[in-house]
Amino acid sequence: MSASRSVEGAGCVTWWGFGPARDLLSSDLHTVRPHGEVNILLVGSGDPRHILKTLTGVTESDVIHVWVIENSMEAVARQLLLIYLSLLTPETLNPHKKTEVFLEIFGNSEIRSETDAFVKQASAELSRSITHTLVSDSHTHPCLDTSLLKFKERDDLVQIFKLWEQPPSVPASAREVWDARVRQHLGTRYDSRQGVFDWDLTMKLHQRACGVINKHQYVKWRESGVAFEMREGIYQSANQSLLSTRLFNHKGNRIAVRGYWGDIVSSPYLAFGIETDDKDLLKKHNNQHVKTAQDISEVNVQTLFECLSSRRCCPPNKDAPSTSITCNPSTVDPKTPEDTQTNETSSQTHTKPAEETSHPFDLMDIKGVKISFLSPDSLTKLPLKSRYKNLFNTIYCSASMVHQIDSSLRQIAAPDAVLVIELVTFLLDLSKELVSGFAERVKEIAEESGFTPKPDQSGDVYSTFTLKQD
Repeated sequence: MSASRSVEGAGCVTWWGFGPARDLLSSDLHTVRPHGEVNILLVGSGDPRHILKTLTGVTESDVIHVWVIENSMEAVARQLLLIYLSLLTPETLNPHKKTEVFLEIFGNSEIRSETDAFVKQASAELSRSITHTLVSDSHTHPCLDTSLLKFKERDDLVQIFKLWEQPPSVPASAREVWDARVRQHLGTRYDSRQGVFDWDLTMKLHQRACGVINKHQYVKWRESGVAFEMREGIYQSANQSLLSTRLFNHKGNRIAVRGYWGDIVSSPYLAFGIETDDKDLLKKHNNQHVKTAQDISEVNVQTLFECLSSRRCCPPNKDAPSTSITCNPSTVDPKTPEDTQTNETSSQTHTKPAEETSHPFDLMDIKGVKISFLSPDSLTKLPLKSRYKNLFNTIYCSASMVHQIDSSLRQIAAPDAVLVIELVTFLLDLSKELVSGFAERVKEIAEESGFTPKPDQSGDVYSTFTLKQD
């Protein structure tokens, strides 16, 4: 059963998840938190929210290997872009500005020119990195590994990054392609769309524990596709990472149409903006939330980046000044994406061929962390390879990919494995009966695959299962 097949508003491409970030090694999931070498498989997560959240809880002695499967190369490219940004050194981009750029790319159909310049620069770097793996068949950064993708898939990635770096001379208008999706989705309700947006927010999202999502911000996102406006500026450059190609049948011919084919209903606020450990951010005044989902997203993402920086590798020379930073972003010299072009270290990185440098990116080397990308069709093939036998301590599967799970999953699950499946709680086009029915079907699929529901699990956004013991 695939949620994406029955919900047009959610789109056919998963650009962000439909649930908050989770620490996939937390005590809420594992009775005994795994330590040492840990392997996590993410199937269709759509964004790096779970990766970033999980890394905040690991210890210095842990070795974390995250394996990522997405259902399209466009989704893989976007994951790489967001992780690339997350790994930028704080000297290149301080956590506050990194947060602003991240959220713009993450949730805005239109971005500022400064952010667009960063996307182009990052795309060029990523394209060079992928090209390097085509030549040497090895990854060029300690944390990022694309060498396990097929040659054709890496070629596709290079083409995607080049398209982001140099969009068509007559680029698609983000506002127009967004409006086309909204018109298609609403049909005859388009002229009364403001009322539809308000109903979806107050009678659906707010009723599902998302009261912190602000009406003004949500309606603006539904209308224009711009979810995060962190500072005054002109948001008019198309976010190329949210555009993709979809094939349509027209009079017997297959026509490729480039446009926005992602979520236009649930919102990118769900990933980082509806939960927080800081209760002050959830305070109300006159029964209204003082802070918004955007505010919470900013705090959560910046906190994740600061924790990530604290795990970066120390310099090889113990007598050299430490490059570690504190969790106070004001101690870091702020630099814009344009500043990185004049930075001496960064300039050397750009001018040297990838083969001549051990770190072609000005990225952090996060101690004990590796992220490997697998082919979109690899889930059913992993059980056939001995290297993956009983490997994964945590397996995460999105609602849109749950139909790929079968009994072979047991063969790649470690003895202490936990299976986490995203539910369709926040897919607003579904009725309560369909949401409930999906949860029941997920339970059946998991049990048929050799897993049993975890007792006393809280919440209805994810279902958690443990491997049945023989």
